[in-house]
Amino acid sequence: MASRLALRGSARPRAPPNASDTEVLMTAGTVITFYSYKGGVGRSFTLANVAVLLARWGHRVLTIDWDLEAPGLHHYFKSVMSAEPEGGVIDLAHDFLAGAAVPRPHAVRLDVQGNTLALLAAGRDDESYMERMQRIDWADLYERGFAAFLERCREQWIEDYDFVLIDSRTGISDIAGICTAHLPDQLAVVFTANEQNLKDVVNIVRRVDEARDRLPYDRPRHLVLPVLSRLDSGVEYERADKWQRRCAEVVAPLFGNWLVKKVPADLALRHLTVPYVSYWSFGEQLSVLEEDPPSAGQVSFALETVAAVVAQQFDRTDLLADNRDAYVAAARDRRQDFDLDLLVSSPRSVLRVADQLIEELRALGVRVERSSSGDLELLDRTSGLAEHLCLVVDGGLSRWQVIEVERFLRHTIGPDGGQRRLFCVLADGTDPEGLPGFLRNLRHLGLEPGIRPTRVARELHAQLTGTPAGAVDPDRQALRNAASALRAVPDRVPSAGRLSLVEQTVRGMSAALDNGDLAVLRDLSVDLEVLSKHHADGGGFTAPVGLLADVQTLLARIDRRIDASTN
Repeated sequence: MASRLALRGSARPRAPPNASDTEVLMTAGTVITFYSYKGGVGRSFTLANVAVLLARWGHRVLTIDWDLEAPGLHHYFKSVMSAEPEGGVIDLAHDFLAGAAVPRPHAVRLDVQGNTLALLAAGRDDESYMERMQRIDWADLYERGFAAFLERCREQWIEDYDFVLIDSRTGISDIAGICTAHLPDQLAVVFTANEQNLKDVVNIVRRVDEARDRLPYDRPRHLVLPVLSRLDSGVEYERADKWQRRCAEVVAPLFGNWLVKKVPADLALRHLTVPYVSYWSFGEQLSVLEEDPPSAGQVSFALETVAAVVAQQFDRTDLLADNRDAYVAAARDRRQDFDLDLLVSSPRSVLRVADQLIEELRALGVRVERSSSGDLELLDRTSGLAEHLCLVVDGGLSRWQVIEVERFLRHTIGPDGGQRRLFCVLADGTDPEGLPGFLRNLRHLGLEPGIRPTRVARELHAQLTGTPAGAVDPDRQALRNAASALRAVPDRVPSAGRLSLVEQTVRGMSAALDNGDLAVLRDLSVDLEVLSKHHADGGGFTAPVGLLADVQTLLARIDRRIDASTN
């Protein structure tokens, strides 16, 4: 078949005028063929479930059933199919023979929690299918120029979808050559633990690469994902382990152009082994819809790993070897929209200052909440709602904070080292050298005793937004400083003299705001913060109701000014 593809053309996606190579690469999807030399190895099951996972993780996915002589991919999607397919792959050939310049739409939408997932079936599933399929002479089609038409189909697919997953026919044939040599960027080779499968899996890939080299299309060598399927280690563990090591030894060359060199092929294949679970051997089912989230012994756990490698474009496999859960989480969360920018975790000993920090951050426009300790179920929900985590540490991590940070880190590490970040704020007297290593190496922010954490909030805001702490509008910052100082005014002060100074300062701040003199407002805010620093311990003078009312009135005015300047 490859020799018949000697036509002029290019596999590069079409780009708008003046588009750079970078823009082209960013917009083009990826075509992956799932291939097996023999049938009955779970290839379609693996593809269908991986497709659902990728769609749930925010990717646009098209599945194509190119196993034309024994189509069955549509059976897996019966429960989520919006309508029965009226056409499919064989209709692409009929479109071409009818003189169509571009393919007609034959894919049907699949309803998976509102995400973009579609199926291009083999064809309409009726009594005439086999006769229509057998009328197609693929060799003759290629002599007539079908390769160029198919290339236009491919370009449309990778423009509309992030991932195109092709379920290929088994064995060696013209149809299999289309799926393995002509169309894909990557191959997922699904095999089982027996000599018949192992004998041919690497040889087939070599032959496919040789055929691909003869194509007139500009495509690099395949990335090949070996997937060991249906390994039953439940009873005969030692035999299963022996076969697993044997399989890893044989397929090790397939990892050569993408697996990080320090990662052993045996370890990589263990992560890419889909276990045999008898429950899923009956009928065509989507295990990932029922096992959510899956445990380590379930089939969907392995399918998540396969999907994560696909989603991350075969990258950062050192992370996969070190922490499989973090690797999968990075793939799952890569396109996640977070409800909060920051979650603040604090022990009870510094709850008051943590709440002040949250107030300051909100005044700076940060979406932030304090975590609720003691509820693991709530922790699982909130840790996924916030993009970043801030630990307020008093002396050392509390037991709850240890749990919190472990869960956050497990769902954080990404292909670029992670976009989600961990911040550490130290209460007065906390020794950084006594912290765990992952915190000791962070840049720490320190709380000052008795001082509202305005400076810390600004530093956090600067790190969250990627702007220098001083790179803010000075007038807006003066208003924010004033609001912080007013919120810190206590209910009781240690002396009548200090109470009088507080009243004078609040009146002066109000006058400065009236006059638009933000420099004076800034100076008086500093004075008010100092006056509010020392609180009476059970004694002192209660602030008059009139003063507290004046504080709230002025604070409301300033907040309105801040909102107006932000909008």
